[in-house]
Amino acid sequence: MREHKIEKLVLNISVGESGDRLTRARKVLEELSGQSPIDSKARYTVRTFGIRRNDKIATHVTIRGPKAEEILERGLKVKEYELRARNFSATGNFGFGIQEHIDLGIKYDPSIGIFGMDFYIVMGRPGFRVSRRKHCRGRIGASHRINKEETKEWFKKKFDGLIANK
Repeated sequence: MREHKIEKLVLNISVGESGDRLTRARKVLEELSGQSPIDSKARYTVRTFGIRRNDKIATHVTIRGPKAEEILERGLKVKEYELRARNFSATGNFGFGIQEHIDLGIKYDPSIGIFGMDFYIVMGRPGFRVSRRKHCRGRIGASHRINKEETKEWFKKKFDGLIANK
């Protein structure tokens, strides 16, 4: 009942502009995950970056189940199973970024180019659905919540990973 599990893995490619580059980033995520990605819009206008409010500037996909674990394994292999302590949040989730998507084993295509991407992993335990369900919603007790230290230990044990204190 207290074992950790990966609730979901969110892959995000932030392009910073709409158009052709965003379409190519969508292709990368679709090829990697086998699912159709969703576009994210800018929350507000930033003139120095040349983006306007509600412009599509990024694309992301949410992956669950064994496929999420498999893609996470490939992403951690790129990072050589080494994360920083600040990659872990207080709520027990963690995330990291990679510079080039071709490191994940995707063949390079000159018409697509190279994109970096963010991985964000949301951790959970059996029983967490109690706080999200519609009927008879409850709260997760303090002893059952996941914290930063528990996730770090899980990461070290499951992936035999290193955590740098930089």
